[in-house]
Amino acid sequence: MAIKAVHYVNQFFAGIGGEEKADTKPHVAETLPPISVQLNSKLGEDIEVVATVVCGDSYFGENMDEASAEVLELIKSFEPELFIAGPAFNAGRYGVAAGTITKVVKEALNIPCLTGMYIENPGADMFKKDLYIVETADSAAGMRKALPKMAKLAQKLAKGEEIGSPAEEGYIARGVRVNYFAEDRGSKRAVDMLIKKIKGEEFVTEYPMPDFDRVDPNPAVKDLSKATIALVTSGGIVPKGNPDRIESSSASKYGEYCLDGVMDLTEETYETAHGGFDPVYCNEDSDRVLPVDVLRDLEKEGVIGKLHNYFYSTVGNGTAVASSKKFAAEYAKKLVEAGVDAVILTST
Repeated sequence: MAIKAVHYVNQFFAGIGGEEKADTKPHVAETLPPISVQLNSKLGEDIEVVATVVCGDSYFGENMDEASAEVLELIKSFEPELFIAGPAFNAGRYGVAAGTITKVVKEALNIPCLTGMYIENPGADMFKKDLYIVETADSAAGMRKALPKMAKLAQKLAKGEEIGSPAEEGYIARGVRVNYFAEDRGSKRAVDMLIKKIKGEEFVTEYPMPDFDRVDPNPAVKDLSKATIALVTSGGIVPKGNPDRIESSSASKYGEYCLDGVMDLTEETYETAHGGFDPVYCNEDSDRVLPVDVLRDLEKEGVIGKLHNYFYSTVGNGTAVASSKKFAAEYAKKLVEAGVDAVILTST
């Protein structure tokens, strides 16, 4: 009898729609979507995808606890012996949802579980220590390579076979150390690597270090009284009603908003779109996150030259590093072209 597997996908891969359907509530697909059919064909005769559970990215992100419980109950109803989510590639909200529900299923049902996503997806960083996350390309263009890798690891997990290293199996390193006997002693391996490095040859370190960006600070502003200061925030401050529909988690966009004539961010005019903190105090007075009122006071007092007439806002909650860099590159160019001298960046 085949091992029963349940697959989890978002609204896009279920074929329901894109962002306009991101509020889709958890349900079981009437028939397996094409992605589940493809996955099923890669899993072999010993494993069968018996159902696909679907949930919209926004619904899951905005109702994390409730959505997790709802999706778990749907999954449990099929009594699965294997659970697979995604792949989510570099879709931030999808990655967070896939990682969250995979961990929930693993802990609640104690069955083999895995998911797949791009290494810079925020879900990868959040869950790589808890789960097997197969590393994928950053977009669905990498589907042909992603599904076979996920299926291969799923087969080994489902059958209780020994799981090899991340390099062998294709999953993101979990920080788990495993003892093994090497043919050469450590001193010889170190010298071999050093010689390869000196010769300019390729070598693989046995202890990779984290890769951190190093950003040199710009020189200090010489005269603030003549400087144009701009405000930028990852706190999700938006005009009332969130006209650009910036997502509450794993934002895919940022907003550009005019401050001409705006002296104060009132409860009637501004709010936060951020879903990662209690918004009550921010919605009462958004100056608490984006201090327009204070900058206007400094402007009047001559402490600064002027407040730039546009601010830029997005949501930092679960947003991919790659997306953040892209946003910054776009609005930094605009700020430079506008002659802005300095930026105050606020968060929550």
